[in-house]
Amino acid sequence: MADTRQTLLIVDDEPNVLKSLRRLFFDTDYRVLTAESGAEGLEMFKKHLIHLVISDFRMPEMDGVEFLTKVKKEYPDTIRMILSGYADVAAVVGAINDGHVYKFIAKPWNDQELLTTIMRSFEQYDLQRENIRLYTELQSRNKDLEELTRSLEDKVAERTRDLKMKNRALRIAQNILNLLPVGVIGIDAEEMVVYMNEAAKSYVNTKGCSLGESAREIIDHELLRTMMKAIEQQQILHTTLPKEEGVDVVCTPLPGKAGVIGLFSSLTSKRKSDLRVRLQEATVGSPNGE
Repeated sequence: MADTRQTLLIVDDEPNVLKSLRRLFFDTDYRVLTAESGAEGLEMFKKHLIHLVISDFRMPEMDGVEFLTKVKKEYPDTIRMILSGYADVAAVVGAINDGHVYKFIAKPWNDQELLTTIMRSFEQYDLQRENIRLYTELQSRNKDLEELTRSLEDKVAERTRDLKMKNRALRIAQNILNLLPVGVIGIDAEEMVVYMNEAAKSYVNTKGCSLGESAREIIDHELLRTMMKAIEQQQILHTTLPKEEGVDVVCTPLPGKAGVIGLFSSLTSKRKSDLRVRLQEATVGSPNGE
Protein backbone atom coordinates (compact mmCIF):
# COMPACT_ATOMS: atom_id res chain seq x y z
CA MET A 1 0.00 0.00 0.00
CA ALA A 2 1.38 3.41 -1.01
CA ASP A 3 2.51 5.74 1.78
CA THR A 4 0.22 8.78 1.64
CA ARG A 5 1.95 10.77 4.38
CA GLN A 6 3.43 14.19 3.71
CA THR A 7 7.00 13.58 2.64
CA LEU A 8 9.99 15.73 3.59
CA LEU A 9 13.43 15.37 2.01
CA ILE A 10 16.50 16.81 3.84
CA VAL A 11 19.67 17.26 1.80
CA ASP A 12 22.92 18.12 3.67
CA ASP A 13 26.50 16.96 3.37
CA GLU A 14 26.87 16.92 7.17
CA PRO A 15 25.57 13.65 8.71
CA ASN A 16 25.14 15.28 12.13
CA VAL A 17 22.75 17.83 10.67
CA LEU A 18 20.69 15.06 9.09
CA LYS A 19 20.56 13.16 12.38
CA SER A 20 19.49 16.26 14.32
CA LEU A 21 16.70 17.03 11.91
CA ARG A 22 15.54 13.41 11.90
CA ARG A 23 15.26 13.53 15.69
CA LEU A 24 13.33 16.79 15.46
CA PHE A 25 10.70 15.22 13.19
CA PHE A 26 10.60 11.89 15.03
CA ASP A 27 7.29 12.59 16.80
CA THR A 28 5.56 13.99 13.70
CA ASP A 29 3.47 12.17 11.12
CA TYR A 30 5.81 13.23 8.31
CA ARG A 31 7.74 10.73 6.25
CA VAL A 32 11.35 11.97 6.45
CA LEU A 33 13.93 11.11 3.79
CA THR A 34 17.58 12.20 3.76
CA ALA A 35 20.38 12.62 1.21
CA GLU A 36 24.02 13.72 1.62
CA SER A 37 24.40 15.43 -1.76
CA GLY A 38 22.43 17.15 -4.46
CA ALA A 39 22.90 14.22 -6.84
CA GLU A 40 21.63 11.78 -4.22
CA GLY A 41 18.70 14.11 -3.55
CA LEU A 42 17.71 14.09 -7.24
CA GLU A 43 17.76 10.28 -7.17
CA MET A 44 15.38 10.35 -4.20
CA PHE A 45 12.97 12.43 -6.28
CA LYS A 46 12.91 9.67 -8.91
CA LYS A 47 11.82 7.11 -6.31
CA HIS A 48 9.41 9.07 -4.13
CA LEU A 49 6.73 11.73 -4.30
CA ILE A 50 8.29 14.53 -2.27
CA HIS A 51 6.17 17.41 -1.08
CA LEU A 52 8.85 19.52 0.61
CA VAL A 53 12.64 19.61 0.38
CA ILE A 54 15.17 21.33 2.67
CA SER A 55 18.64 21.71 1.22
CA ASP A 56 21.88 22.96 2.73
CA PHE A 57 23.17 26.09 1.02
CA ARG A 58 26.85 25.13 0.72
CA MET A 59 27.57 21.60 -0.50
CA PRO A 60 30.45 20.26 -2.63
CA GLU A 61 29.99 19.48 -6.33
CA MET A 62 26.39 20.77 -6.40
CA ASP A 63 25.39 23.58 -4.04
CA GLY A 64 21.91 24.18 -2.72
CA VAL A 65 20.97 26.80 -5.29
CA GLU A 66 21.93 24.56 -8.22
CA PHE A 67 20.14 21.62 -6.64
CA LEU A 68 16.92 23.51 -5.92
CA THR A 69 16.96 25.08 -9.39
CA LYS A 70 16.95 21.56 -10.89
CA VAL A 71 14.23 20.50 -8.49
CA LYS A 72 12.11 23.47 -9.56
CA LYS A 73 12.57 22.60 -13.24
CA GLU A 74 11.74 18.89 -12.90
CA TYR A 75 9.38 18.94 -9.87
CA PRO A 76 7.81 22.43 -9.78
CA ASP A 77 5.09 21.51 -7.28
CA THR A 78 7.57 20.67 -4.50
CA ILE A 79 8.01 23.33 -1.81
CA ARG A 80 11.71 24.31 -1.65
CA MET A 81 13.57 25.58 1.43
CA ILE A 82 17.27 26.33 2.00
CA LEU A 83 19.38 25.91 5.13
CA SER A 84 22.61 27.77 5.74
CA GLY A 85 24.91 28.90 8.51
CA TYR A 86 26.39 31.71 6.44
CA ALA A 87 25.15 35.23 6.87
CA ASP A 88 25.81 36.13 3.25
CA VAL A 89 22.81 38.27 2.32
CA ALA A 90 23.67 38.47 -1.37
CA ALA A 91 24.00 34.70 -1.60
CA VAL A 92 20.70 34.23 0.20
CA VAL A 93 18.92 36.59 -2.19
CA GLY A 94 20.44 34.76 -5.14
CA ALA A 95 19.30 31.44 -3.71
CA ILE A 96 15.76 32.71 -3.28
CA ASN A 97 15.63 34.19 -6.80
CA ASP A 98 17.41 31.42 -8.73
CA GLY A 99 16.01 28.47 -6.86
CA HIS A 100 12.62 30.04 -6.18
CA VAL A 101 13.03 29.18 -2.51
CA TYR A 102 9.95 29.41 -0.32
CA LYS A 103 11.86 29.94 2.95
CA PHE A 104 15.42 30.54 4.15
CA ILE A 105 16.37 28.82 7.42
CA ALA A 106 19.47 29.96 9.26
CA LYS A 107 21.78 27.68 11.24
CA PRO A 108 21.46 27.17 14.12
CA TRP A 109 17.71 26.91 13.92
CA ASN A 110 15.02 27.15 16.56
CA ASP A 111 13.28 23.78 16.79
CA GLN A 112 9.78 25.13 17.41
CA GLU A 113 10.09 27.78 14.73
CA LEU A 114 11.33 25.18 12.24
CA LEU A 115 8.46 22.80 13.06
CA THR A 116 5.97 25.65 12.58
CA THR A 117 7.62 26.60 9.29
CA ILE A 118 7.44 23.01 8.04
CA MET A 119 3.79 22.71 9.04
CA ARG A 120 2.90 25.91 7.21
CA SER A 121 4.94 24.81 4.20
CA PHE A 122 2.92 21.62 3.91
CA GLU A 123 -0.25 23.69 4.20
CA GLN A 124 1.07 25.83 1.35
CA TYR A 125 1.66 22.70 -0.71
CA ASP A 126 -1.87 21.45 -0.06
CA LEU A 127 -3.24 24.86 -0.96
CA GLN A 128 -1.33 24.87 -4.24
CA ARG A 129 -2.59 21.40 -5.11
CA GLU A 130 -6.15 22.40 -4.27
CA ASN A 131 -5.83 25.50 -6.45
CA ILE A 132 -4.55 23.36 -9.32
CA ARG A 133 -7.44 20.92 -8.83
CA LEU A 134 -9.99 23.73 -8.79
CA TYR A 135 -8.43 25.37 -11.83
CA THR A 136 -8.46 22.08 -13.73
CA GLU A 137 -12.06 21.49 -12.72
CA LEU A 138 -12.98 25.02 -13.77
CA GLN A 139 -11.29 24.54 -17.15
CA SER A 140 -13.19 21.29 -17.63
CA ARG A 141 -16.49 22.93 -16.73
CA ASN A 142 -15.76 25.87 -19.01
CA LYS A 143 -15.08 23.42 -21.82
CA ASP A 144 -18.33 21.61 -21.09
CA LEU A 145 -20.13 24.96 -20.99
CA GLU A 146 -18.62 25.97 -24.34
CA GLU A 147 -19.71 22.67 -25.87
CA LEU A 148 -23.20 23.10 -24.40
CA THR A 149 -23.36 26.66 -25.74
CA ARG A 150 -22.33 25.50 -29.22
CA SER A 151 -24.89 22.72 -29.05
CA LEU A 152 -27.63 25.15 -28.01
CA GLU A 153 -26.62 27.57 -30.76
CA ASP A 154 -26.81 24.76 -33.30
CA LYS A 155 -30.22 23.73 -31.99
CA VAL A 156 -31.47 27.32 -32.07
CA ALA A 157 -30.21 27.74 -35.64
CA GLU A 158 -31.82 24.45 -36.64
CA ARG A 159 -35.05 25.45 -34.90
CA THR A 160 -34.98 28.84 -36.62
CA ARG A 161 -34.54 27.20 -40.03
CA ASP A 162 -37.35 24.80 -39.23
CA LEU A 163 -39.65 27.64 -38.17
CA LYS A 164 -38.83 29.60 -41.34
CA MET A 165 -39.67 26.58 -43.48
CA LYS A 166 -42.89 25.96 -41.57
CA ASN A 167 -43.90 29.62 -41.83
CA ARG A 168 -43.20 29.55 -45.55
CA ALA A 169 -45.21 26.35 -45.92
CA LEU A 170 -47.99 27.90 -43.85
CA ARG A 171 -48.14 30.98 -46.09
CA ILE A 172 -48.26 28.78 -49.17
CA ALA A 173 -50.96 26.61 -47.63
CA GLN A 174 -52.97 29.70 -46.72
CA ASN A 175 -52.66 30.99 -50.28
CA ILE A 176 -53.79 27.64 -51.63
CA LEU A 177 -56.76 27.53 -49.25
CA ASN A 178 -57.60 31.10 -50.18
CA LEU A 179 -57.83 30.17 -53.86
CA LEU A 180 -59.91 27.01 -53.40
CA PRO A 181 -63.39 27.04 -55.04
CA VAL A 182 -64.86 25.87 -51.72
CA GLY A 183 -65.31 27.88 -48.56
CA VAL A 184 -63.09 27.06 -45.58
CA ILE A 185 -63.66 28.49 -42.12
CA GLY A 186 -61.92 27.54 -38.88
CA ILE A 187 -63.45 27.99 -35.41
CA ASP A 188 -61.82 27.17 -32.09
CA ALA A 189 -63.51 25.58 -29.08
CA GLU A 190 -64.38 29.06 -27.75
CA GLU A 191 -66.40 29.85 -30.90
CA MET A 192 -63.80 32.31 -32.18
CA VAL A 193 -63.09 32.59 -35.90
CA VAL A 194 -59.43 31.68 -36.49
CA TYR A 195 -59.38 31.22 -40.26
CA MET A 196 -61.51 32.10 -43.27
CA ASN A 197 -60.65 31.92 -46.97
CA GLU A 198 -62.11 34.15 -49.65
CA ALA A 199 -64.68 31.62 -50.78
CA ALA A 200 -66.08 31.27 -47.24
CA LYS A 201 -67.07 34.94 -47.21
CA SER A 202 -69.81 34.12 -49.70
CA TYR A 203 -71.51 31.92 -47.10
CA VAL A 204 -71.29 34.03 -43.96
CA ASN A 205 -72.50 37.41 -42.80
CA THR A 206 -69.29 39.42 -42.93
CA LYS A 207 -67.92 42.47 -44.69
CA GLY A 208 -64.34 42.12 -43.51
CA CYS A 209 -61.81 39.60 -42.29
CA SER A 210 -63.67 38.78 -39.03
CA LEU A 211 -60.69 36.80 -37.67
CA GLY A 212 -60.71 36.86 -33.89
CA GLU A 213 -64.41 37.68 -33.76
CA SER A 214 -67.16 35.53 -32.33
CA ALA A 215 -68.55 33.03 -34.83
CA ARG A 216 -72.05 33.83 -33.53
CA GLU A 217 -71.83 37.22 -35.26
CA ILE A 218 -71.29 35.83 -38.76
CA ILE A 219 -72.45 32.18 -38.88
CA ASP A 220 -75.99 30.85 -38.79
CA HIS A 221 -76.74 29.63 -35.28
CA GLU A 222 -78.00 26.23 -36.47
CA LEU A 223 -74.79 25.68 -38.41
CA LEU A 224 -72.67 26.84 -35.47
CA ARG A 225 -74.41 24.34 -33.19
CA THR A 226 -73.59 21.56 -35.67
CA MET A 227 -69.95 22.65 -35.83
CA MET A 228 -69.63 22.76 -32.02
CA LYS A 229 -71.32 19.37 -31.85
CA ALA A 230 -68.65 18.00 -34.18
CA ILE A 231 -66.01 19.25 -31.72
CA GLU A 232 -67.76 17.68 -28.74
CA GLN A 233 -68.38 14.32 -30.42
CA GLN A 234 -65.04 14.35 -32.27
CA GLN A 235 -66.62 13.13 -35.46
CA ILE A 236 -67.25 14.54 -38.91
CA LEU A 237 -70.79 15.87 -39.36
CA HIS A 238 -72.53 16.80 -42.61
CA THR A 239 -75.21 19.42 -42.88
CA THR A 240 -76.64 22.01 -45.26
CA LEU A 241 -76.49 25.76 -44.93
CA PRO A 242 -79.92 26.99 -43.81
CA LYS A 243 -81.65 29.38 -46.17
CA GLU A 244 -79.10 28.55 -48.89
CA GLU A 245 -80.13 26.16 -51.65
CA GLY A 246 -77.65 23.42 -52.57
CA VAL A 247 -74.92 24.42 -50.08
CA ASP A 248 -73.36 21.49 -48.26
CA VAL A 249 -71.19 21.94 -45.14
CA VAL A 250 -68.72 19.32 -43.89
CA CYS A 251 -67.76 19.94 -40.22
CA THR A 252 -64.42 18.28 -39.41
CA PRO A 253 -63.25 18.45 -35.75
CA LEU A 254 -59.58 19.08 -34.89
CA PRO A 255 -57.75 16.66 -32.56
CA GLY A 256 -58.05 17.31 -28.84
CA LYS A 257 -61.28 19.27 -29.27
CA ALA A 258 -59.21 22.29 -30.32
CA GLY A 259 -61.68 23.45 -32.93
CA VAL A 260 -63.50 22.60 -36.13
CA ILE A 261 -63.07 23.21 -39.85
CA GLY A 262 -66.14 23.93 -41.90
CA LEU A 263 -66.05 23.28 -45.69
CA PHE A 264 -68.78 24.96 -47.74
CA SER A 265 -69.52 23.75 -51.27
CA SER A 266 -72.20 24.76 -53.77
CA LEU A 267 -73.03 23.43 -57.24
CA THR A 268 -75.20 26.34 -58.39
CA SER A 269 -73.94 28.34 -61.34
CA LYS A 270 -74.67 31.63 -59.58
CA ARG A 271 -72.53 30.57 -56.61
CA LYS A 272 -69.69 29.56 -58.90
CA SER A 273 -69.87 32.90 -60.70
CA ASP A 274 -69.84 34.84 -57.41
CA LEU A 275 -66.86 32.85 -56.12
CA ARG A 276 -64.96 33.35 -59.39
CA VAL A 277 -65.40 37.13 -59.16
CA ARG A 278 -64.37 37.28 -55.46
CA LEU A 279 -61.29 35.12 -56.03
CA GLN A 280 -60.26 37.22 -59.04
CA GLU A 281 -60.61 40.41 -57.03
CA ALA A 282 -58.63 38.91 -54.10
CA THR A 283 -55.82 37.76 -56.43
CA VAL A 284 -55.54 41.06 -58.27
CA GLY A 285 -55.64 43.01 -55.03
CA SER A 286 -52.78 41.03 -53.44
CA PRO A 287 -49.49 43.02 -53.22
CA ASN A 288 -47.51 39.98 -54.34
CA GLY A 289 -50.12 38.66 -56.69
CA GLU A 290 -50.55 35.68 -54.37
